[in-house]
Amino acid sequence: MNTPKAPEAVVAVAARTASITRNTAETKISVELNLDGTGRSKLSTGIGFFDHMLDQIARHGLIDLEIDCQGDLHIDGHHTVEDVGITLGQAVAKAVGDKKGIRRYGHAYVPLDEALSRVVIDFSGRPGLVMHVPFTSGMIGGFDSQLTYEFFQGFANHAFVTLHIDNLKGVNAHHQCETVFKAFARALRAALELDPRSAGVIPSTKGSL
Repeated sequence: MNTPKAPEAVVAVAARTASITRNTAETKISVELNLDGTGRSKLSTGIGFFDHMLDQIARHGLIDLEIDCQGDLHIDGHHTVEDVGITLGQAVAKAVGDKKGIRRYGHAYVPLDEALSRVVIDFSGRPGLVMHVPFTSGMIGGFDSQLTYEFFQGFANHAFVTLHIDNLKGVNAHHQCETVFKAFARALRAALELDPRSAGVIPSTKGSL
C-alpha cells in the first residue's frame, strides 16, 4: 500500500518590484523595475549609447526596467549618468528587501569580439567599487567613457553592494563598455536569483546583510 507523500512546503515570495523618483536641480529621474521580469525596458535618458547600455542590464539581467531622466545635458552627461546610477541602486535595494533567500554572490565573464570583461558582485551591505577598464577612447558616440565609473559608483553606493569590474581585453571602446554592462547584468541576475535550498534564509553567518 502506497502512503501518500506530505505536500511540500511552499514559501511565499513577495513581488520584488520598486518605484523610485529622485529630483534635484540637475536631474529629474523616475525608475520602475521588477527583478523577476523578462527583460523588457523603456528607457529615455537623452544619451543614446547610455540607453543602449541600460537596455543590456534589463535584457541580460532579466529585469523589467523603466527609466526616465531629464538632465542638464546642456552642460554634459555627468549628472545624468551618475544620478541614474544612484536611482537605479536605490530601486534595486528597495526591491531586494532583506535579501532572504538570494544567492548573494554573482559573477560573469562576457566577450564581444575582441573584448572580454569580468564582473563580480556581492550584496554585502557594504558599498564598494573596484574598477579597471582602460578605455581606448574617451567618447563612445555621445557618451563620455569616464562616466562608466560614475554610474557604477552611484549604483554600488546606493544598492549597498561590493562590485569588482575588470575589462580583461579590448581594442574597441564600444565593445569594452558593452561587455562590462552585459557582464554586470549577468552577475546581477546570478546574485539576485532565489536559491530554493535556502528559502527565507539570509545568506550570511551574521544573520543580516
